[in-house]
Amino acid sequence: MAIDCGASAVGLVSAMPSGPGVIAEEQIADIAASVPPPIATFLLTSKQDAESIIAQQRRCRTNTIQIVDRFLGSYEALKLALPGISIVQVVHVTGEESVTEAIAVAAHVDELLLDSGNPMLATKELGGTGRRHNWALSRRIREQIDIPIFLAGGLNPDNVHEAVLEVGPFGLDICTGVRSEGKLDERKLRACFASLNVTQTR
Repeated sequence: MAIDCGASAVGLVSAMPSGPGVIAEEQIADIAASVPPPIATFLLTSKQDAESIIAQQRRCRTNTIQIVDRFLGSYEALKLALPGISIVQVVHVTGEESVTEAIAVAAHVDELLLDSGNPMLATKELGGTGRRHNWALSRRIREQIDIPIFLAGGLNPDNVHEAVLEVGPFGLDICTGVRSEGKLDERKLRACFASLNVTQTR
């Protein structure tokens, strides 16, 4: 459904401490194997060490890894073990410190994703919050680094046009804003892409 509506990437959510859309690794592997190129398949992982992430990617066989928590290992180890696999690091934009964090991480990964979670809570929020963060900070990050940036957090059909104009991201990552009763909603998906098409023609 997502691809038919116009998505250029599909996010596949593995085990998380909170948030919607979690599916089993076996299902992630099945979906990843069936998605046609050039559509990207993103493995969303909450694991924080290289060894665990490498093993998980080899089970799931996606072409992109999205690390949703702070990574405590070596990015170089990931790249050496998984050649050809794109590495996306999530930075949760909580304040000025997030700008510094994003600039530091950008030198080691292929792309950044700016989200609205909070990994410092007792039960970590690592995505799918439905909350919008300070887009002015996201724009500052985008202006200071030279790798692609994805924007996430509280996006929906009513604000994706504004998000593109205000932040200028490479791409958008939308979860709760295109769901109804926990499931993807085709009407909301199509409304998002209609809004984006308006943005592109202006």
